[in-house]
Amino acid sequence: MFRLGALAPFRHRSFRFQWPADCATSWAFEMETIILGWYVLVETNSVLLLTLYGALIYGGTLVAPLFGLASDRIGHRVLLSGMRTLYAAVACTLTVLVFAGLLNPVIVLCLAAVSGIARSSDMGLRGALIADSVPPEALTASLGIGRTTADVARIAGALSGAALFAALGMGPAFVAITLFYAVGACFTWQVRRPASMPPPAPVVRASPWGELREGLAYVWNTPRLLALVWFAFLVNFAVFPLTNGLLPYVAREIYSVGQTGLGYLVASVAFGALVGSVAMTRSGIRIGLPRLMLAGSVIWHILVLGYAQMQSLAWGVTALFLCGVAQSVTMVPHTVLLLRGASERFRGRVMGVRMLAIYSLPLGLLLSGVLIPLIGFHATASLYALTGLAFTAVIGLRWRAALWQARGAEDSV
Repeated sequence: MFRLGALAPFRHRSFRFQWPADCATSWAFEMETIILGWYVLVETNSVLLLTLYGALIYGGTLVAPLFGLASDRIGHRVLLSGMRTLYAAVACTLTVLVFAGLLNPVIVLCLAAVSGIARSSDMGLRGALIADSVPPEALTASLGIGRTTADVARIAGALSGAALFAALGMGPAFVAITLFYAVGACFTWQVRRPASMPPPAPVVRASPWGELREGLAYVWNTPRLLALVWFAFLVNFAVFPLTNGLLPYVAREIYSVGQTGLGYLVASVAFGALVGSVAMTRSGIRIGLPRLMLAGSVIWHILVLGYAQMQSLAWGVTALFLCGVAQSVTMVPHTVLLLRGASERFRGRVMGVRMLAIYSLPLGLLLSGVLIPLIGFHATASLYALTGLAFTAVIGLRWRAALWQARGAEDSV
């Protein structure tokens, strides 16, 4: 079975534990986000508070470099296990408050801020943990499967979260969410660096702040890494607010549907991303990853521009599916380039800086919460897509020498 290229990463014991851990965590993320996002919108009837909730989920991006520094010091496995234990504790608290009848939007926003401190760094650290625990030749396939895992979990989480919420209410749904987080924490703890991989070279540790400055300087002085971080900043500002945090508003106000329709919208993005991830893992495309990333970004923004004009649920689902495909074609090469371009010594700090770039997502969400009441959703979404398209071209031209030109087989899918 493991001779099949797409399944080769499962030969490694650590990946067989990390795969279900990441799947359970991503599933819980999506269930929690869709349920609480709908709850905040319905209880407050405010798109601004909905975007504030979405922004708080990613509030931890400001301290993401500190998480990267901590992971380099204490180990990616230890930190990621602790983060997922925190998610379980927050979900357990929400469960108790729901059953006690004490939940309100203010408490939801406060707890979102608590879990958001760590949640922003989860995706980057799971990539760093994969890079630590599988051989270099298995990295691209492992990351592709890892992203596929997140996409599958997002589909399942969106549909099951909406269904559980509609059928049984918030209490039972949050019992399931708490269990998923607990499973994710326990399985993450079981990940180990294989004996066949040489241990990282010992380094003389500077002060924590000195190491943080060293990591920031490393990214700033490495043109390819700097370009990739700016690219992450761009797509998180211009695209992800439209296909993520604003979907409860789109479902309720644009398409006039309830939780089930919202589940379809979220699942359509995730299913498209799943198709794109599988294609990236199995296609054998011989094209430079920088070229594929930038070309995918152009297509992605054009598709988002089309999605901004849709007036019905069916067309919206179709457009979001295509956006999801383009998302994977863009972001899988981005992640591979980032991890390959960072030395093992700096890997955690580089991913921390990359997570810092996600701070543009809450900025984009909050700005959209101001713009939508003024100019409407369609105009706001179109403005975001055109802005992203323009700055994709700027990044491609500005860092052409470091980014655009293919650098041999190591930069191919």
